[in-house]
Amino acid sequence: MKENFEHYISRSIRSFYQHRIVSPIIFVAILALLAFFYPVSNLMRPASASGEDDIEKLYQDNDRYIEITLKDLYFTGYTKRWLDSTVGYYYYTVMGDDCIMVLLNPDDSQQGLPTIDKIKIRGKILYNSHAMSKLLLYLSEDLAWSQNGITSTISPYMISQPDATDLATTLFKLVYILSGLYAFISIIRYAIYIVFPVLSVPVQRLRCYGKPREILAEAEEELATLPQLATEDMFITEHYFIETSNYGVAIVPISQIIWIYKYSTLHKFLWHHFSISYTLHITAAKRQYIHCPKNIKSDIDGIMDYLAEANHDILVGFNEANRLKVEEIQGDLAPFKKFWAFLSKKV
Repeated sequence: MKENFEHYISRSIRSFYQHRIVSPIIFVAILALLAFFYPVSNLMRPASASGEDDIEKLYQDNDRYIEITLKDLYFTGYTKRWLDSTVGYYYYTVMGDDCIMVLLNPDDSQQGLPTIDKIKIRGKILYNSHAMSKLLLYLSEDLAWSQNGITSTISPYMISQPDATDLATTLFKLVYILSGLYAFISIIRYAIYIVFPVLSVPVQRLRCYGKPREILAEAEEELATLPQLATEDMFITEHYFIETSNYGVAIVPISQIIWIYKYSTLHKFLWHHFSISYTLHITAAKRQYIHCPKNIKSDIDGIMDYLAEANHDILVGFNEANRLKVEEIQGDLAPFKKFWAFLSKKV
């Protein structure tokens, strides 16, 4: 017994965080793949461009998002609308040797100024977009040109400011950065807890009762010597209640426990009852709360009885309301069960 429980709490903490660290690692890997296949890094840090650059070369180099200063823009008379709001105003300008279309935000274009001498924008380069095709069609009709003629004059590449600054793009950047940062910090935290279990949350929460390192060492020693009561994932030593389940690790001094009770959960699908699981709830001094979910009734009853004997000041309760709820559900389903039994006999 001593060999089996040697440093058992520390090993359980390491195992718990080794399982938890997998999720943020996978999430960071997904973010990395997303950045590899899509221009995420370019979205976060747009390339710097000038009005003399070749827009086609920028697009081919995957510089889809750019910061650029444009000169001599002329309003086409067309706007882009979505539902009942105006998304942007279409302008044309010369960039290098190409005549290109530029879609500007309403505020930056001052609701469609006839001409704009100079403007610095953050935009996205689009190629043969559906909106661009429709715009060229309307322009060809207004100018009495053929569509082939106008497409040979105007570049198929367009700079769209709304596509680089709209709410969806801003939210994507925010979620990408914050979620990636949270996952990265979680990996570091969990790695520290795996290497140094004494720094983990289950141990550090014991600070309100004394020195966490000393309490952990005492609990380890008592558990390694011989637990006075043990279930699959709950243990009672001379001075401590210990939980080491897949849902977490907890240590609480028995002398600090104020209230214990069990909570039953009915697992069912439609009217078929699969099982009832029990959760042990412990309230300790210094606002410490522990719950041990999905245990069998006999294990929890044994733990509660032993804790009540070890500390007579503990308030022992049970979830009477939940039991009555289960009985009420079973009572409501009784007529359906009788009807089903009647049909079965007929068949």
